[in-house]
Amino acid sequence: MTGIQLQGPEVTLENPTLVEGFPGVGLVGKIATDHLVRELEMEYYASLDCEGLPRIGVYRGGDGQARPPVRMYVSEEHDLFALQSDAPIGSDAVESVANCVSGWITEREVRPIYLSGLPTERDGEGRPSLYGIATGDETETLEEHDIDVPPEDGVVSGPTGALLNRAAQYGHDSVGLIVGSSRQFPDPEAASVLLEEGIAPIADVSIDVSDLVDRAEEIREKREQFARQMQEMSQDESSQAQPLRMYQ
Repeated sequence: MTGIQLQGPEVTLENPTLVEGFPGVGLVGKIATDHLVRELEMEYYASLDCEGLPRIGVYRGGDGQARPPVRMYVSEEHDLFALQSDAPIGSDAVESVANCVSGWITEREVRPIYLSGLPTERDGEGRPSLYGIATGDETETLEEHDIDVPPEDGVVSGPTGALLNRAAQYGHDSVGLIVGSSRQFPDPEAASVLLEEGIAPIADVSIDVSDLVDRAEEIREKREQFARQMQEMSQDESSQAQPLRMYQ
């Protein structure tokens, strides 16, 4: 049976938020979500078993436990779920993954925060810009937390775009956070902006990003191989935001 496979005890959260971390441009969503899971000591809760996902086992150094590549974590203390992915999501899996995740979100009445990087050339001095988009009634959330809307038309592609599409089609509430990020390399700085200026205030959690910033070079090196895998996939298959003019 495909879908969300429970891997731990069932939990019931009061007003849950889900942070989505599928890999995309700059790996900003993945880096942010990985840090969130580690920083808040979130518990392994469920796995995604959707058609088209790579059938691989993932393990960590110093830990002999193999796990599926796409997993969900939970923090009951923070009323929070996080979706963590250790594998690129190919185009053949995008629809299946969107159906799996969207159905679960709707059933549980979870507010999702979707993350995407906007390829941006930075001079190395300016802080990456954060923008927000929304479906349903979540535009009020952006206004409440003073998150700017994008200055130009654009689209979000990949699994994140498919999730936003589902939410928009059916009028479900969701927030999309878009941060200016490196086109070619993992971007911990952009991920820290997502966490500090977007995820933390919206999910009402406190997140220390000092370690993420201090270890930026180490994180870049560790993510280089993963980033190369992402670059081998077509742009339409990875989660990213792009100006709409590229599609006209």
